[in-house]
Amino acid sequence: MPEGDTVWNTARALHRALAGGQLTASDFRVPQLATVDLTGAVVLESAARGKHLLLRFRAPADGPPLTLHSHLRMDGAWRAYAPGERWAARPAHTVRVVLRTSEAVAVGYHLHDLALVPTAEEATLVGHLGPDLLGPDWDPAEAVRRLAAEPNRSIAEALLDQTNLAGIGNLYKSELLFLRGISPWTPVRDVPDLPGMVALAHRLLMANRGRWTQSTTGSLHRGRTSYVYGRRSEPCRRCGATIRKRDQGERVTYWCPACQPGRD
Repeated sequence: MPEGDTVWNTARALHRALAGGQLTASDFRVPQLATVDLTGAVVLESAARGKHLLLRFRAPADGPPLTLHSHLRMDGAWRAYAPGERWAARPAHTVRVVLRTSEAVAVGYHLHDLALVPTAEEATLVGHLGPDLLGPDWDPAEAVRRLAAEPNRSIAEALLDQTNLAGIGNLYKSELLFLRGISPWTPVRDVPDLPGMVALAHRLLMANRGRWTQSTTGSLHRGRTSYVYGRRSEPCRRCGATIRKRDQGERVTYWCPACQPGRD
């Protein structure tokens, strides 16, 4: 599951490639947008809202500003290419959107929840999200309030709920709880210092914003970037105990049973 910093980086890459450019062609390969033609629209900006990506346009023919919304989920991706450059990221049958300007081609692969709405109506798509860890609306007190509103919920589940705070996925959830020494199955009511946890979540994502290699350990060397995430059956970097993993559908949790004692 892409984390908020990955989506932020993707939005920034698209902004660099497209912003200020006028679309010379658009190709939507999903039924709900198959007849849409954005030729002539000017790309105003590419922005992230939690794990949602928003491409904003000045519509052709003096229409209202428009926003193209997409969600990456587990397998989605946007890539920007130079005109004539080979699209090498994914198989052609996974392409969902192609946007062309005179200087770039943006290709969306395996995108989810695609929608085109007037920019004034963006809230219908992302208004339910909690404070964005990487956004201008970041409000730690509100994030704490939302987390605490369901005291019986497990802290791991609460952190992944994007209506509490937007941007945390499986990686940051697992690493954050390890760094705080908290079992993923601890009820929110029993988590000491929720404000401290929220502040650490913000620092972790901010530290990785702007780079594609995510690290919570301070090292960017392969195999050394995480404490527990992706390290099932390996020794804990702190105590040597065996790291454990539990799958929950598309969600997965890694933890150290010694450093994070509690019910599991």
